[in-house]
Amino acid sequence: MAVNYRGEKFSGYNKPKRTPGKKKKFAVLAKVGDKVRLIRYGDPNMKIKVNIPKRRKSFRARHKCDTAPPSKLTARYWSCRKW
Repeated sequence: MAVNYRGEKFSGYNKPKRTPGKKKKFAVLAKVGDKVRLIRYGDPNMKIKVNIPKRRKSFRARHKCDTAPPSKLTARYWSCRKW
């Protein structure tokens, strides 16, 4: 079920993909009900080190991943889900 959105191809709704050569590291076509939004998130110049517990804990605290879960239509939701 491929979805074309503004000239960009996605494998489906709510499925993040990498975006090489863009300003952000990942992109996702988020859909909640009848709302659809293209969300780009992540710094392409930074490495993700999820295997280091201190870094993971710090990231999740900094972005408040465990408190007040955000909507799927926000970059915060997708970056927290990645970690």
